[in-house]
Amino acid sequence: MPLKVTFELSDKDLRYFRKVMREARDAARHADETSILAAAGQLLEHVSKAEVPQFVKERLLKVRPMIDMLEDREWQLKGEDRERVLSALAYFNEPHDLIPDHVPGFGYMDDAIMVQLVVDELSPELEAYADFCAARKAFEKKRAARSAEAREKYLAPKRDSLQARMRRRRRARRGQGARAPRAPFTLW
Repeated sequence: MPLKVTFELSDKDLRYFRKVMREARDAARHADETSILAAAGQLLEHVSKAEVPQFVKERLLKVRPMIDMLEDREWQLKGEDRERVLSALAYFNEPHDLIPDHVPGFGYMDDAIMVQLVVDELSPELEAYADFCAARKAFEKKRAARSAEAREKYLAPKRDSLQARMRRRRRARRGQGARAPRAPFTLW
């Protein structure tokens, strides 16, 4: 018989997770991008092999698109945008979890919570990247025989437009947009 458990993070809890994320980000300043991506990939590998609750697995698998957008040469995520995603993945580069991963049933709970917070925070980036992947797939389906130059000519304006949209939405969520209220929670 399954058991449904729900909980709510208070403002104090969110402040604590912000602090943990800042500490992980500060520690990761000395780590290179390759090691951060490797740590996030190892998390996914461990989760795929471990017996973890489905809701935890569902959240942790949301790390894959973050890794993909950094490794995707055609997406070309650069500068501050790239740093935001790397900072989000920095938590998984830390060897010490809030809850040790080997604890049955709960070992990946802290990771799942952090992923959910990061996914919420990076929703403009994740939505833009998903739309880019959909546009690329549509191009491949229609124009598979075209050259690399034609592919880039088609994808470049889409990428630029989606990345600009991503930044506008991020600013609006932070309350810097003309009509947007300030977001109640931010990891940055």
